[in-house]
Amino acid sequence: MTELEDDILLHYAQEQEDLEDDLSEGLPQEHEHWRIEVDKGQTPVRVDKFLMDHMPGTSRNRIQKAAEAGSIRANDKPIKSNYKVKAGDIITLVLDHPKRDWEIIPEDLPLNVVYEDEALLVINKPAGLVVHPGCGNYSGTLVNALAWHLRDDKGFDPNDPTVGLVHRIDKDTSGLLVIAKTADAKTSLCKQFFYHTTKREYNALVWGPFVDDEGTITGNIGRHAKDRLQMDVYPMDGEIGKPAITHYKVLERFGPVTLVECHLETGRTHQIRAHMRHIGHPLFADERYGGDQILRGEQTASYKAYIHNCMALCPRQALHAKTLGFIHPTTGEEMYFSSELPEDMTALINKWRARSQVL
Repeated sequence: MTELEDDILLHYAQEQEDLEDDLSEGLPQEHEHWRIEVDKGQTPVRVDKFLMDHMPGTSRNRIQKAAEAGSIRANDKPIKSNYKVKAGDIITLVLDHPKRDWEIIPEDLPLNVVYEDEALLVINKPAGLVVHPGCGNYSGTLVNALAWHLRDDKGFDPNDPTVGLVHRIDKDTSGLLVIAKTADAKTSLCKQFFYHTTKREYNALVWGPFVDDEGTITGNIGRHAKDRLQMDVYPMDGEIGKPAITHYKVLERFGPVTLVECHLETGRTHQIRAHMRHIGHPLFADERYGGDQILRGEQTASYKAYIHNCMALCPRQALHAKTLGFIHPTTGEEMYFSSELPEDMTALINKWRARSQVL
């Protein structure tokens, strides 16, 4: 597999969200991975054929997919695969992650393995653990721990993007992740995430009471116009962002806050966090989206102290990737995993539950 194919596969894997960019909590930027200036004597030719001629071993299908994703540019403008390359054109491949310029080193770190076989493993990630090295976090990540865990597996190279992470959850979100140990497994799982056939449910504690016991949030997810570290919600029929659908169901009501279950029909960066804020229910203690402020309840000193104590119990967005389902890439079996809420969220919910019972 060529470097271009590796990059495109990684690009598609990173498109799946939870894909909340865990590289120091920043959002993906555009990075140029490949560039060529077309010779003056070049006759007009389709760009997919041109790239195949200049990158031996690259499949036309992968090039066409990259073009559909807007990753292939001519003179800094996205082009389709039928674009006719002409003399003097600057053809580039632009992806949302930088070229890897570091080596992933195995590190003996705690790893909660829920399930493992020859093709994949499922991990229950704790809050506070960065998923992938980058942007100042080059060690102590989940990927470093995986490299150690699979150090004796001769078929697994932690520096090979055709294996490993299929999706991500962000640093301060806890919960389940599936990891591919082989290239075939990753291709199969990436397709399932891309076509939204996986099953993912999250538990979240959010600010405010809900009128209805369940509902659906729709709206494109795209970068915030003023804060590049946030995502925002835009019209579904607009040109900004990518379509996103979140279904929610109320599990418990605690007055100023509500425990909800969120089912992702799509997977976009910060989807639950942005969608919930969009409808007036930011996640509790979510600093980036305003949930670390007192948004509901009394204005008394005792209530403020109570909220302070709640946020000390769970000093991060109260979000947990509780369930994960997919079709096993080798056996075709339907796999389904569920994880208990971590201690910090359990303590937080119990504190609110006790208060609501007294009131």
